[in-house]
Amino acid sequence: MKKFLKVLKWIGLSLVSLVLVLAAIYLFLPKGPRESVAFDDPYHTARNAAVSDKYMASTGTPWATQAALDAMEKGGNAFDAAMSALLTLNVTFSQAASFPGVAPILIYDAQAGEVKSYIGAGKAPMNATVEYFESKGYGNVPKYKLIAQLVPASPDVLIAILKEHGTMSFSEICAPAIRIAREGFPVHYQMLDDMGLSFVERAGLSVLMPYNSQVYFKGQWWRPLYHNDRMVLDDLADTLQAMCDEEQRALAAGGSREEALEAVRDYFYKGPIAEAISAYHEENGGLITMEDLSAYSGGWEKPLSGAYGEYTIYANDTWNQGGVVPMALQILEGIDLKSMGHNSPEYVHTVIQAVELAMADREAYFGDPAFVDVPIEGLLSPEYAAARRALMTPDKAFGQTPPAGNPYEYQTAKTAMAVPACAAPAPSTGAPQDTQGFGKDTSYICVVDQYGNAVSLTPSDFPESPMIPGTGLNLGTRMNQFYLELEHPNGLMPGKRPRITPNPSMVFKNGEFFMSFGTPGGESQTQAIIQVFLNVAVFGMDPQQAISAPRFISLNWPNSFAPHEYFPGLIELEASVYDACGERLTAMGYQVNRLEDWDNKFGAVCAIIRDPATGTLTGGADPREESWAEGN
Repeated sequence: MKKFLKVLKWIGLSLVSLVLVLAAIYLFLPKGPRESVAFDDPYHTARNAAVSDKYMASTGTPWATQAALDAMEKGGNAFDAAMSALLTLNVTFSQAASFPGVAPILIYDAQAGEVKSYIGAGKAPMNATVEYFESKGYGNVPKYKLIAQLVPASPDVLIAILKEHGTMSFSEICAPAIRIAREGFPVHYQMLDDMGLSFVERAGLSVLMPYNSQVYFKGQWWRPLYHNDRMVLDDLADTLQAMCDEEQRALAAGGSREEALEAVRDYFYKGPIAEAISAYHEENGGLITMEDLSAYSGGWEKPLSGAYGEYTIYANDTWNQGGVVPMALQILEGIDLKSMGHNSPEYVHTVIQAVELAMADREAYFGDPAFVDVPIEGLLSPEYAAARRALMTPDKAFGQTPPAGNPYEYQTAKTAMAVPACAAPAPSTGAPQDTQGFGKDTSYICVVDQYGNAVSLTPSDFPESPMIPGTGLNLGTRMNQFYLELEHPNGLMPGKRPRITPNPSMVFKNGEFFMSFGTPGGESQTQAIIQVFLNVAVFGMDPQQAISAPRFISLNWPNSFAPHEYFPGLIELEASVYDACGERLTAMGYQVNRLEDWDNKFGAVCAIIRDPATGTLTGGADPREESWAEGN
C-alpha cells in the first residue's frame, strides 16, 4: 500500500511539474499582435450610397470590390470583373467564401438580353450514401469531418463564365488575388469574429486539423488573431499561380484563349490539384475520388422567376433556396404593405407569414432537379400564391411551420401527386445554435458594367473540415445540408447536389434590368433579400438605406444545416425593430429574441441598382460586415 501511495505521489508531483513547465513556456510564448497592417475597416460604419455613371461593384470586402473595378478599368466586362472579385474574395474572405467552394451565380448578358443561371453547387461523391453514414453511426452528415466535403464547384463556375462571357485571361483576373495572398492583408473584424476561437478551440484545431491551424494561426495555436494582423496565404497563392502557369503553357503551345482556360480547369479537376485532393481523401478515409473530380460539371440552366407588380425576380433552380424569394413576394402581391408602415408590427407579421408559407414549400419540395421532380410551375404560379395568401392569419402567428401546399393543382399538366405530410418535425430544445461552423460563412458579389451586363454571385464555404495540405484549399462541408432520408427531396444520393442556402438574386423592372443583389446568412438570406427589395420597391429607399435599415427573421422551420434544428414560432429582431414591435409580436403568439442592430445574423446585403432611364448606377453595401460598394 505504501509503495502504491509512493507511486501516486510521484505521478502527482510529475504532473504538477509538467504543468509548471508548460505554464512557464506559455508565459514566454508570443501572444500579442503579429505584424499589423493599417486598414480603415468599414465594419459597422454608416455610409452613403455609391453613385456612378459608368460601372460599379459591391462585394464582401473592399479588396474584392477594387479588383472588380480594376478589371473594368483595364477594359474587362462585368463577367471578368466578377471573377476577379471572386478570387480576391476567396483570399480576403477565405474564412467564409473559400476557393474552391460553392458559387451559385446569375448573370445578365445585355447584348443578348438574357438572364442566365449557372449551377454553382458541387455534387455528393459517388461513395456518399445514406447507408455509408448510417453504418458509421451518424444520424446526419457530420460537421468538421472530411466525409462532409462536397466535390468543388467554384473553379468550374469561374472557367465557364470566362469562356462564355469574359474577355480576359485567367492569369489577368487572378493577379490581384495572388498578389494580396502573398503580400498579406489585415485581419478585418468579420474575419476576427469568424476565427475568434478560444484557447481550447485553437488547441483542439491544432490537433484535429493541424494544416488549418497552420494556415490561419501559423501553427501558433496559443496565440489568437488580432485586428489588423497581417494574414498571408502563401499556399493558396502557389496553387492559384500554378493554375496561371498552366494557362500560360497552353498559350505558349499555340492554344486559343478557350483552350487555355480549359487547361486551367483540367489542372484543377483532372490534374495535380485533383490528384492532391483524391490522394488526401483516400489516405484519410474521405469519400472524394479522382473519378468524382474528373467527371464533375456544372451547367447553364434557365433561371426561376416570379413577379411582384412591375418587377420580375430571378433565382437559381431548386438546388438552392433562391426560389423562396419570388414565391414569398408573389404571396405578398396585392397586400398594401406601405399603408402598414415600415417595420410596424403588422408589416413584420405579414412579411414573416409570407416567408413561412414559402419556406414550408421549400422544405416539402425543393431539391436537386436532376434527382427530384419539383413542381416548380405550380410553386411559382400567381394562382398558387393567392391560395397560400388566403392561409395568412392577421394578428396571429402560425406558431409552427405551416403545412405545405399542393402546387400540383396549378401545373399545366396536372398530375395526381401526394402532398407531403405536414406533421411538424420535433422541436429543438435550448437556444438556436450557430449551425454554420466556427463563424458565419458565405459572402456576396454583384457587378454592373458600362455595357449594362450584370452579375449576382454568392460564394461560400468555411474551413471547418480538414484543408488539403500544401494547397491552401478548403472544400467546405456542404454535404451537411443534406438529409439522411432517401424520401426527402433534399435526401442524400451519390452525385446529387444538396439544396444549399447561398442564393443570388436579380430583378428586372418593366422588362429592363433593375437590380443585382444578395447576401450571406444561411436561413436569413432569402429574408434579408426580400426585406431589402421591399424597402426599395415599396418604401422608395435607395439601396444603401434599404440595406442599412433594421431587419427581422423567422426560424419557424427546420434549419438547412444538420442537425436541422427547429424552433416553432421563433423570430429574431434587431434591437430597433424589437423595441418598437416586440411586445405586440409577442402578443400575436411569437417567441421573440432581441439581437443588436447590424448583427450579421440578419445577413450582409450588397446591391446595385441601374436606373433604366439614365443608366446611373447606385450601390449599397451592408455595414453588418466588411462589405463595400464603389463605382467609377
